[in-house]
Amino acid sequence: MPTGEFSLREIPFSHPGSWFDVSPVVAQATFADDLHLVSHRHGMHAVLALVPESGGERVAVPAAATPSALTWGEGGRRITVAFAAPDVLRIAGRGLDLRIRAAEATLTPFTGTYFFADPVDGSAVFTSYETGHRYRVTVLSGQVRHVGAEALGTAERAVVVSGDAWEVAIEEVPGAREPYAAASAIDDVVAAARAGFAAFADSVAPWRSERTPAAELACYVLWSAVVAPAGFVGRPAVLMSKHWMDKVWSWDHCFNALALAAGQPELAWHQFQVVFDHQDDRGALPDSITHAEVLRNFVKPPIHGWALRRLRRRLPGGLPEPGPSYRQLAAWTTFWLAHRRVPGGPLAHYEHGNDSGWDNATPFARERLVRTPDLAAFLVLQLKELAVLAAELGDPDAAARWAAEAESMLAALLNELWDGTKFVSRSVATGAVQSGASLLDLMPIVLGEHLPPDVRDRVVAGLEAHLTDIGLATERPSSEFYEADGYWRGPVWAPVTVLIEDGLRGAGATELADRVSARFRAVCEKSGFAENFDALTGDGLRDRAYTWTAAAYLLLAADAEARPEA
Repeated sequence: MPTGEFSLREIPFSHPGSWFDVSPVVAQATFADDLHLVSHRHGMHAVLALVPESGGERVAVPAAATPSALTWGEGGRRITVAFAAPDVLRIAGRGLDLRIRAAEATLTPFTGTYFFADPVDGSAVFTSYETGHRYRVTVLSGQVRHVGAEALGTAERAVVVSGDAWEVAIEEVPGAREPYAAASAIDDVVAAARAGFAAFADSVAPWRSERTPAAELACYVLWSAVVAPAGFVGRPAVLMSKHWMDKVWSWDHCFNALALAAGQPELAWHQFQVVFDHQDDRGALPDSITHAEVLRNFVKPPIHGWALRRLRRRLPGGLPEPGPSYRQLAAWTTFWLAHRRVPGGPLAHYEHGNDSGWDNATPFARERLVRTPDLAAFLVLQLKELAVLAAELGDPDAAARWAAEAESMLAALLNELWDGTKFVSRSVATGAVQSGASLLDLMPIVLGEHLPPDVRDRVVAGLEAHLTDIGLATERPSSEFYEADGYWRGPVWAPVTVLIEDGLRGAGATELADRVSARFRAVCEKSGFAENFDALTGDGLRDRAYTWTAAAYLLLAADAEARPEA
């Protein structure tokens, strides 16, 4: 595969600011034969099929992409696609025709795509109920034929463009817009996209070299997953994916912010703040946000104190808004202390595995309301960060209160969830230890130097038992509950890898931290940036274009390159 080229079955072709991509992935784990324009407004919706033809018949031609252009075919039979703007595709062809067809054949009063020829500007317009937008096709050169214009019910609706050489523009528009006029040739559009991505990659990963072969693609996964402010997304935001995991969850944003911090500080700060824009009056963050919804039926773990401490070091000039950040973090912490602790109890609890981010991990297998050691550890770090922020803001009394609360939480963690040999998770109702061999119970390593030495040594030994040749298995492979593709019951995940690697360094276990980092980076270099990886084979699993996986690679690679031994 040429340098910079990637498989469209793995990673969609998109552009910063765009709410759509071009991909054969049209729904969860669903691959179409043809590439589609796929929107992420109001959920994931395939809007238009893009079908190469010759002599009126579909032709199967290879398709691949680079950050700047997507191409079908080769030589004199080629179609090239590039983003002229976040909401404008330019498509040029030679030796092949293109059928641009509504992906859904059936139109009802509330679903599907209506198609008509606009007598005002001569364009062809597809209006999508699912996305609430129009997709206007303007033919810039070549011949055009309309199929099914103004048809109702079930029918083919398509624009067919042909000729020795032809070109069209497809715009995503919310309503009326001036007729499209090409401001530059498509080669210049491709060149501009190439330069834009190169500048982004140079800012985010200036350290990349032959030792970090996946760094440029990791940058593309982040760059292409950015969407412009729209709907409930009030800032430029990096979606988890422009496949079906097309949301921002309230812990993944932390890893994307950290990966962007040094080179793209403004975009990074938007990532950290985008979920705090929806913090409620009790301090809780939503479970997730996207264009058309804010979900509050669950929350996500409070890793934000940990993340803010690292952002402080990575952002040029430090935190841009320490006062508001302090108040946000204080409210988020108070939510856990006030609303997720049984009266008189020192430890907070999750109400479901989804709250932890580890949806189906074994501590939640028998009961869902569980006190877990990771939650207590995250809150200790968050309380300590609040103490630091309060002191910096000139409030020593508040700093002392937060520091005392942190020590009290740490003591409770050790008293109630350390059984003398290991950390355990306990039922809120009965105190019973929950079964399994989950990596979740080893997450207190994030406390690093704050753990007593004997506890730290045992946790480090426990982590060794989870470390495969691929990385940290989320359920120990010898466990009866281990599943190769069991979501949080076996596969290797990016966020916990970053959290544990950081904690190991704080605990002085640098040799193990080095192995954790190297093995995760190696699996990304082998298998791309999947949602998670088989802990024994390294095969990529689930959504294959996950931004927090790309962010984790960039974080670990940057830190590895900065160490003296590099």
